[in-house]
Amino acid sequence: MNKKKKKVILGIVLGTALVLLGIFLCTGKSGALVRELLVTHSADEDWQEIFDFGAEGMLGISLLSMFQTILLFIPAEPIQVLAGLSYGFGYGVILCLIGVFVGNTVIFGLYKIFGERLDHFFTKRIHLDFESARHHGRIAVIVFTLYFLPAIPYGMICLFACAMRMKYPNYILITTLSSVPSICIGVGLGYVATEISWILSVAVFLLLMVLLAVAIHHREAFFDSINRMIARDADVSKTEVKKAKPLVWHLIFNGCRVFFASKVKIKTKNDLGRIPGPAIVLCNHGAFVDFFYAGKTIEKSRPHFMTARLYFFRRDLGWLLRSLGSFPKSMFSPDFENAKNCRRVLRDGGVLAMMPEARLSTVGEFEDIQPDTYRFIHRAGVDVYVCHIDGDYLASPKWGDGLRRGSVVETKLSLLATAEELKAMPEEELIRRVNEALYYDEFAWLAAHPEITYRKKTLAEGLENVLSRCPACGARHSLRTKGRTLTCEACGMSTEMDSRYGFKDNAPFANHKEWYHWQNAELRREIDADPAFAMTTPVTLHHASVDGKRCLRVAGEGVCTLTREGLTYEGTEDGQTVCRQFPMRSLYRILFGAGEDFEVYDGKEIWYFVPEEKRSCVDYYVASIYLKELSEKQTEAVV
Repeated sequence: MNKKKKKVILGIVLGTALVLLGIFLCTGKSGALVRELLVTHSADEDWQEIFDFGAEGMLGISLLSMFQTILLFIPAEPIQVLAGLSYGFGYGVILCLIGVFVGNTVIFGLYKIFGERLDHFFTKRIHLDFESARHHGRIAVIVFTLYFLPAIPYGMICLFACAMRMKYPNYILITTLSSVPSICIGVGLGYVATEISWILSVAVFLLLMVLLAVAIHHREAFFDSINRMIARDADVSKTEVKKAKPLVWHLIFNGCRVFFASKVKIKTKNDLGRIPGPAIVLCNHGAFVDFFYAGKTIEKSRPHFMTARLYFFRRDLGWLLRSLGSFPKSMFSPDFENAKNCRRVLRDGGVLAMMPEARLSTVGEFEDIQPDTYRFIHRAGVDVYVCHIDGDYLASPKWGDGLRRGSVVETKLSLLATAEELKAMPEEELIRRVNEALYYDEFAWLAAHPEITYRKKTLAEGLENVLSRCPACGARHSLRTKGRTLTCEACGMSTEMDSRYGFKDNAPFANHKEWYHWQNAELRREIDADPAFAMTTPVTLHHASVDGKRCLRVAGEGVCTLTREGLTYEGTEDGQTVCRQFPMRSLYRILFGAGEDFEVYDGKEIWYFVPEEKRSCVDYYVASIYLKELSEKQTEAVV
């Protein structure tokens, strides 16, 4: 049965159930109860006798509360007052709450069936910033607040909660409990009329009506205040750097220790002890889990790690990263929020940990650093340390499928420059020192450790995502891997990787680093030989997710073209036809995930392109490096 038929059947069942319940409300004592809602009684009448509806009336009260929730035009207060008159405060609240619970559940089901059609109905009536609210960390507070805003039916608030993409357990708990205060007020008015004084009840009711009129008059101002709260809280809770939560820190790092214990032997050297803040710690970046190696080395300092913004798009992962003291950075893009957070960490005497290469090493050697990073370090005017890591790339390479048994990772903390030395140091000298301190070559390090071997049956798998050209026949994207074997599908060339990342069988290169540099040189020759050089590929465009349940969402399809002028995307974006250009002057590097994507940050948004041929991602990265060099040389020549 397809999804459309399921929705039709569910709609019929739900509609039939509501009709039958409506018929029940119009008969017997339930019908009498409904009629009493429309009758006005004098103060001399015996209220208890009039409103004695028995057990059947209890069901009627709950059903009326349910329909009041579902049918937005039915006011809640008369039903709640009637509940208080008939069954007292305690039972009245419970009966109304049961009805609201069922009604809220029905609305959740209706939203699942009709979804976006209902969105359009209530977004015109509740003037809230829904996109910001969906990313808000305290949706429950917003929902609870809306229940106190007059002239907004319960059902409409429930639709708002559904639009926030809440899961049913959270949805039903929040919407039901949020209705309790207003139910208590309505039922309380009926209880006061019968048990204390109808005059007092009327007086309180009139006072509430006055407050209602005032609130309705200022309704838009109330919405504006909620929108400001959403914007303010989103800015503070999602952008401001926070101190690491000790419990989360210990759980994560101790959990990593257990996970790594069977596969990686970690040797840390820290003769300096706890780093006094404010300070900056620079780390080289050979592996995805470098945060753990560096964090283990300077654990007592509880550093604040600068982390790619991509991972903060997912709500739960973002919460975890912030709980560890991390904060987001848009790689190779101007990021004022990140700059403020860096200054905030240092101003508060914290330790800022950064990996200035800003991307994982492709073949286990030092990548270049963006000039702005050197300037930031120089201007910070604080002590600068280096946490140098060796063996991390070989333990889990960018293109690989997890940790390799037998791995050894060595870390060493050293002082690069004190704050006083930094102030007196020319920027050129700082650049030289940083590059020397961070430089690494994993294959040179491995040569100095002949005792290390890597035990993994699939040691070579994924390597075709960084080696894009066959040295035997020159074919592009023809390489495949299985286990430890690398084969060209075009010419049949085959080689096997040994337990130290070297190639057997008289391979043209000793290892994949040499192979990678050869293919890069070939690509550079192609670019030099062709003034109209262009790389073009069909892609699927991804942007940051809206609901926060994952990092990314599909936003469109189109074609990406990389030329000497920059990167261009032509296609669709959220249903609109666009032509987005990223000029070479604004690009530093096109980031890539091995066999996954190539990407560009634009402020806080990511343009994440997944090509049809995923093995081509590395080519966009390598070409962007050389094209940027050519662009800079051309600019210097003009100047």
